[in-house]
Amino acid sequence: MKEKNNGGKIFTIFNVILLSVIAILALYPFIYVLSASISNGEAVAAGQVLLFPKKINFNSYKKVMEFRGLWVGYANTIFYAVVGTATCMFFSVTGAYALSKERLMGRKFFTIMLTLTMWFKAGTVPEFLNFKSLGLYNTRAVPIIGFAIVAFNVIILKTYFESVPISLEESASIDGANDLKILTAIYLPLSKAGLATVALFYAISKWNGFFWSMILLRDENKVPLQVLLRKMIIEMNATSEFSDAVEMVRLGYSVETVVYATIIVSIIPMVVLYPFVQKYFTKGTMVGAVKG
Repeated sequence: MKEKNNGGKIFTIFNVILLSVIAILALYPFIYVLSASISNGEAVAAGQVLLFPKKINFNSYKKVMEFRGLWVGYANTIFYAVVGTATCMFFSVTGAYALSKERLMGRKFFTIMLTLTMWFKAGTVPEFLNFKSLGLYNTRAVPIIGFAIVAFNVIILKTYFESVPISLEESASIDGANDLKILTAIYLPLSKAGLATVALFYAISKWNGFFWSMILLRDENKVPLQVLLRKMIIEMNATSEFSDAVEMVRLGYSVETVVYATIIVSIIPMVVLYPFVQKYFTKGTMVGAVKG
């Protein structure tokens, strides 16, 4: 028994050390970016910033805030994240609910077709031409409608709904409830963890949406923050090669510190949001995945 206890202690210590190392490796890039964003540009270029900031100044953030269109980009990103997530949740919930019902005609066919989209894509050019032929090119609808369904998220919700006891639905049906009433009164309240998890997935994907927004949105008043920040970084690099280098040194920032400040500015809302939904995250990804 004593050997077993010692073995358990060694296993616990090993786990603590291993998880601590993983946590440090996961946190270090974020800490470095934060420290570099508020450090002197020359110190960052000389490699003096490893963990803590050197010669603290906030001129990099001031430069980011001065960028024309920053707040327009922020507003666009919030719009795409909020409206896009609501749209995605509507289609995903209704689709998952339908696929979770054995009485749905062609259920297996639709499930297979949905699953295939996880591995097979049409390709960038066909998808671009498809969006253009649908009249979605350079419209605010394209980041929302064009990417309203993610098969993996629908399958998560479908698995959730299948775990709800069928007897609850049968009782509601006897009382005269239709599918809409059953979905809103029974399935959604019992699936809060799954809904929160999937909503977080969609919100993050909409917030970080970059590639297709860069290709499909040409109007600067419609592009999200990520695309605007890319433009800002390119302009900063071009400017620093000519006239602004001396001014940068005098004010204590550089292109690198501005890039790091840009990263921090773009992720702040997600960092603030995550703790509020984190409690649902683990439960949401695990419940429904275990059978038996």
